[in-house]
Amino acid sequence: MQKTIRELPVSERPYEKCLKNGPASLNDSELLAVILKNGVRGSSSIDLAAEILSAAEHTPYTGLLALMHLSLEELMKIKGVGHVKAIQLKCIGELSKRIAATSASFCLSMSHPKTIAQYYMEQLRHEEKEILICMMLDSGMHLLGEQVLSTGTVNASLITPREVYLEALRYHAVSVVLIHNHPSGIPTPSNADLQITERIYHTGEMLGIYLVDHVIIGDHCYFSFMEQGILKEYAV
Repeated sequence: MQKTIRELPVSERPYEKCLKNGPASLNDSELLAVILKNGVRGSSSIDLAAEILSAAEHTPYTGLLALMHLSLEELMKIKGVGHVKAIQLKCIGELSKRIAATSASFCLSMSHPKTIAQYYMEQLRHEEKEILICMMLDSGMHLLGEQVLSTGTVNASLITPREVYLEALRYHAVSVVLIHNHPSGIPTPSNADLQITERIYHTGEMLGIYLVDHVIIGDHCYFSFMEQGILKEYAV
């Protein structure tokens, strides 16, 4: 028979366990149980948390990471998860992305592609469609702003140089950096990536707004056109 939280030994209750040993002492189900607060009739919050994690097993990911790939509708199909709990769970994922981005922002340098990749990694590596972002920079290579230019299919982002530079002109940018993700997790540029990057590079030369880099985000890996010397090839 399943036990309620109150029926568990004090040492096994998530709140008490966290208070005594810190949050790192909790397993995934216990961490979720603390967020959920309540279970459903006949099941504790720990049981409900375990059921949620089990429901996420159909994704390519495991554990808490899989939660980020469950939609609100999929979450609400689980007994005991209504609108409020589903939104709470989705917000956990968004919060983790923003914490990661905030931490990476302190080291962000436009001349170091690795820091750009770190800044966008948690935001983009979980996406199931390609998203193209343009970073607008001033003369000192400082970030003026960023804009999502395209949310494409799982195979390609549809974008033209016109869209990139209209946005850059709106920000009075001197240069730009492009970032997009590959849902496959493999950041190697496709032929389409190479072709559109070359077009954007040459259009920028004519406008006097230069493409500094194009960074492709994979799963904990990245590809930088600048780092690989491809942009120098375009300049020849």
